[in-house]
Amino acid sequence: MALSSRLHQGKAVAGTRRAANTVPIASRPCRVLPGGSKAVKAQAVFAPAAAALTAVPGLSNSGDKDVHGTAGAVTVENPGLKRADVLRNIIFVTSEVAPWSKTGGLADVLGSLPFALAERGHRVMVVAPRYQEYDGPIDTGVRVKLEPGNAEVGYFHQQIKGVDFVFVDHPSYPRPGGLYADVNGVYGDNQFRFTLLSLAATEAPFFLELPVPPQQWDPPQNPNPKGSPSGSPSNGAANGAAAAAAEALAAAESLEAAAAAADIDVPASVAEAVAAVQRELRQEEEVPRTKYTQDIVFVANDWHASLVPVYLAAKYRPHGVYTNARCIMAIHNLRHQGVFPPGSFYELGLPPHWYGCLEWQYPPHQRQGSWAEEGRSVNHMKAGLTTADRIVTVSAGYAEEIKTYLGGWGMEGIISSRGFVLNGVVNGIDTDEWNPATDPHLPANYDTTDFVKGKARCKMELQRELGLPVNEHIPLIAFIGRLDPQKGADILLGAAPELLRHNSVQLVCLGSGNKDLEDGLRWLEGEFRDRARGWVGFNVPLSHRLTAAADILLMPSRFEPCGLNQLYAMRYGAVPVAHKTGGLRDTVTDFDPWRQEGTGWTYTQCDSQGLVQAVGLALLTYHNHKDDFRKLQLRGMNRPTSWDAAAQQYEQIFTWAMADAAYCR
Repeated sequence: MALSSRLHQGKAVAGTRRAANTVPIASRPCRVLPGGSKAVKAQAVFAPAAAALTAVPGLSNSGDKDVHGTAGAVTVENPGLKRADVLRNIIFVTSEVAPWSKTGGLADVLGSLPFALAERGHRVMVVAPRYQEYDGPIDTGVRVKLEPGNAEVGYFHQQIKGVDFVFVDHPSYPRPGGLYADVNGVYGDNQFRFTLLSLAATEAPFFLELPVPPQQWDPPQNPNPKGSPSGSPSNGAANGAAAAAAEALAAAESLEAAAAAADIDVPASVAEAVAAVQRELRQEEEVPRTKYTQDIVFVANDWHASLVPVYLAAKYRPHGVYTNARCIMAIHNLRHQGVFPPGSFYELGLPPHWYGCLEWQYPPHQRQGSWAEEGRSVNHMKAGLTTADRIVTVSAGYAEEIKTYLGGWGMEGIISSRGFVLNGVVNGIDTDEWNPATDPHLPANYDTTDFVKGKARCKMELQRELGLPVNEHIPLIAFIGRLDPQKGADILLGAAPELLRHNSVQLVCLGSGNKDLEDGLRWLEGEFRDRARGWVGFNVPLSHRLTAAADILLMPSRFEPCGLNQLYAMRYGAVPVAHKTGGLRDTVTDFDPWRQEGTGWTYTQCDSQGLVQAVGLALLTYHNHKDDFRKLQLRGMNRPTSWDAAAQQYEQIFTWAMADAAYCR
């Protein structure tokens, strides 16, 4: 049954959301209280399956506004303000952040949203593991011993465009494989690694004395002045940076002294370098340094940071610490929950009566542990969901889906019970990196005034590069993404033969992942040598060129919390065809030829036939209604995609979080 149809059944539940400041604290669900065996335990609650509908799911989008709830949407009370009216200290805790570490969209969010909040006047810190020796971040010299295991961590720091990036240093983080796993599977100490991250983040405000960012000077300065290179520090890093500059100055002065003793003229370049370092040191000394106060809004991202709200409630607030702090639990992908054996609870440094907060018992058909465990485990994500002050996802559509058994991954009962503190905020994109007017990867740059000629040239150059017949009039269809079932790569491979045999189109796919699906791309190219190309692997410049060259971009994802490729596509004038799920249905609006509205096509029948029919509508418009197709492209290019709107919505969520008393205080 289509996901939209099942969501229709839950509309009554979705519509019961209440504003945060109207909910009595006593009515909050899943409160964890002292009392040992009498502690309230949040057990797994599985929502009943929705009754079957008689309507056949398909491409019809009539009454779509009634089908999909909007309970998770955020309405900003004072939109349009360039500077926030209430300034806050905000700390993001994350397992990855671009450009230092990345496996998916989480890193992109944490590499962009903090800058948008800093530009609006907030003091923002991002705390992440130090997986390797990064260029830029400087050792602060601070060392702190933490539970579990009395482990000692260090902190490295770099301030960029007004945002403090803090990297937690510990021997468990650097690995020769990936961030979370290697060819042998997931790392066995991931629970320890990310428990350490949560604890290190909550301790950082007490130990790190960091330079006050420009946006909080008196008067405030722009943290990202025009002309400053992207990724360059807006002012010096604390402690270690000053020491490094002092060492450089001492070396230069020693060189000057030696030259003077030998009666040798000091080169002008050396004298200029010494003067530059002296100026830098003076500027460094003039910038005040302060610690973050305890009035902080923490944003814990995914299960890796989900113990932050637990530690705030169990370790700090009972002793009068962080009583004015709040924690937002941000869900980027609910599928990954941080599930570990029940005995590992005692390694987390939590009071024994908090076991119920993490306890999770799987139903018989989902049990993978030994029979003696009876499906019991500790679930980090569940603990974060039950103790966070508010919950936010990366789109309002995904916020609705995770309250159903189709998208909740077993958490739908808990999430539904906390629906009144659940919101969705659609991601933005980096409009500097993804800008067809200035993109250095493109053979021809273009904007809304000349996109037809610009995209035609990009298409023909890509056709030459890939060895396809060069023809600017043939529709070029693209797929860019991870090759796995979630992204619908198998659905695409099932639909591709019919698309290519019955339509005059070219199909170019870029991605890597599941070996069987990679082999499927190779088969596709071999079967349709003059129509299809499959690039196995990932290439950033090629992804930009393909997005610019494409007329249509496919996103057949089975579920998609937000999705970024459809945003990149619209920015570059490629029309998205997407499965109506999660963030895709929030960002891709269906084309209405009568009202001349919409930015693409979506479909509800999540299989190859649904994809083929939706692409057929797009091709029909491309061939027979060219003016309508051009207007579609233009609407997508003009769609607002910056992070400022998302930053304002997060500010609204912070305000709602502060309206209530701290959870489990």
